[in-house]
Amino acid sequence: MFTISLCMIVRDEEGTLARCLSSVRDLVDEMIIVDTGSTDHTKDIARSFGATLYDFAWIDDFSAARNFAFGKATKDYILWLDADDVLEEQDRARFHLLKEQQDFDYDAVSMPYHLTLDAEGKPVQYLRRNRLVRRACRFQWQGAVHEYLAVGGRVLHSEIAVTHRKERAYTDRNLQMYLKRRERQEEFSPRDTYYFANELKDHGRYTEAAEQYELFLDGGKGWVEDQLAACYKLAECYAHLGLSEKQVQSLLRALAYDAPRAELCCRLGGYFSDKADFQTAIYWYRQATLLEQRQDAMGMTDNAAWTWLPHLQLCYCYDRIGDQKKARIHHEMAKMYHPQHPSVVYNEAYFAARSQAQ
Repeated sequence: MFTISLCMIVRDEEGTLARCLSSVRDLVDEMIIVDTGSTDHTKDIARSFGATLYDFAWIDDFSAARNFAFGKATKDYILWLDADDVLEEQDRARFHLLKEQQDFDYDAVSMPYHLTLDAEGKPVQYLRRNRLVRRACRFQWQGAVHEYLAVGGRVLHSEIAVTHRKERAYTDRNLQMYLKRRERQEEFSPRDTYYFANELKDHGRYTEAAEQYELFLDGGKGWVEDQLAACYKLAECYAHLGLSEKQVQSLLRALAYDAPRAELCCRLGGYFSDKADFQTAIYWYRQATLLEQRQDAMGMTDNAAWTWLPHLQLCYCYDRIGDQKKARIHHEMAKMYHPQHPSVVYNEAYFAARSQAQ
């Protein structure tokens, strides 16, 4: 059985750190906690779990801090988490099985990262991240903000999920870091440009965000998953700015980077549905129901687009054009996936009332 070092960077995480460490304490062989300036009880909590603590002076560079933490690891593999992450029981069981594998010879293990959950605890949005890496490979973190772990070699795409349970409100910390870098006239990589655009969009600065997304896409050097996401988010910016033609052009631009994804089809369906062009909306929503989802995709996945959402919208569109038979069929399909969704519950009552009236 291989050994594992848990490596984390933390700051003022007294509200979540114990929960995180409790979920992995029996899965790892050492805990390396790098503190970047806590003023609360974060360090005391880390010590109570037997973690080895290091201080790291914060220099507005997440990769520098994470690479420092990785450099302190001594075991065969390194697992990284953030303080507001947790492994649920079924994922802990999967992790135990992973550790029991004989002749484990992978350089990295990717795991789904559940970013948002529905009321029943099922993942809504998720992506994959390389979470467990062989220490001897000396993989490095890159990027000062929205850093990523550059990984190569043999990668196992596991079903062990890490769940994000954020407690604190989002701040403009990352946006301010990018703005300071721009003031210093630092060179932005394509990834920097994309994430700078994200921060601008998330803070309602849609005109500036659109400029950065256009710059990123025109450069043609980004990761394909970021290029697709940039098309979707650029369309959102133009929607907020009331630029309808540019909105749909941005969505269609995604077709230049990869085969259609369900997320794109649902966005196009929504665009035409909002314009009461229900036949065109039906075309795109139907495409979403016909696509096969890749299990090893590393980019963001909107689970709703691959399951219940297109059927819910097809129900609405068919009802609007008077095709009650198809509307009911797609209502039943949506109900199979998400019976407790408020819109599904509403539609159930709607169709029941129509049946009684007839």
